[in-house]
Amino acid sequence: MAIHLISLGNQLRDMGDPVGAQPLFERALAIDEATYESDDPVIATDLSNLALNLQDLGDPAGARPLLERALAIDEVVYGPDHHEVAGRLSNLALCLCDLGDPADGRLLLERALIINGATYGPDHLTVAICLNNLASCLRDLGDLAGAGLLIERALAIDEATYRPDHPEVAIDLRNLAVILGQLGEPVAARPLAERALAIYEASYGPDHPDTQASQRILDWLTEVPPRAWRHGL
Repeated sequence: MAIHLISLGNQLRDMGDPVGAQPLFERALAIDEATYESDDPVIATDLSNLALNLQDLGDPAGARPLLERALAIDEVVYGPDHHEVAGRLSNLALCLCDLGDPADGRLLLERALIINGATYGPDHLTVAICLNNLASCLRDLGDLAGAGLLIERALAIDEATYRPDHPEVAIDLRNLAVILGQLGEPVAARPLAERALAIYEASYGPDHPDTQASQRILDWLTEVPPRAWRHGL
């Protein structure tokens, strides 16, 4: 029964209906807590599903204790260096960033990156996702240069894995363009933003939110003065 509730809950969440998914995840957790021991990895998965849905609902404070409990279970069951633990670390880190604590989020993501690199190798898609998440934390901490280096690494992985006009590549291009713009490098940023826009237009059409967001970034970059100008050089 619980597995069917989880499946339906995930479908609703994917469709953008976290309100409808919430009671399904809650019921699944209640069923599994009555069936399994409290430290069973099935419970950790249920807790994570419920927490991620709460984040979709704009409640990271409610999600945090669930994610912490899921992480604690998996660390005991699998050990501290297992890929399942890396996933829990990443989820908790992003929750902490949402709560205004990117410093602690960074520590968790750095640990997740080490685990994923050791598990999958340095060029795996899971590593690219972790690099992008860590870059977001660094950006929140004001380390734009460090964030840019991480996104460049993620871009190289995604370009080697996907075709060069894949929307996943466009995400990296757009993120890197924004970082470069914030660093006062609009000349370097514009080709990346233009390429991202072209990928989104070809993949989704001109009216898709990602296409329109990329157009806004490109418009913004045309107004960003180079760094030397901003310092009056």
